Amino acid sequence: MQKWEYVTAPLLIHNTKQILDMWGEDGYELVQVVPGPDGQGLVAYFKRPKQEG
Repeated sequence: MQKWEYVTAPLLIHNTKQILDMWGEDGYELVQVVPGPDGQGLVAYFKRPKQEG
C-alpha cells in the first residue's frame, strides 16, 4: 500500500510560483490551497510518496 507524507506551507502572493516550484522540485504535489488561519494569506497542502526505510 502506498504511504504518503504531507507538508503545509504559507503562500506569499508575490512569490507563489517560486514556492510551488521549490516544493515540486522536492517531489511534492500540490493537493489544495486554503485561506490561512488569519483569513488574509493562503496555505498550501502538499503530498509525496513516503520513502521506505
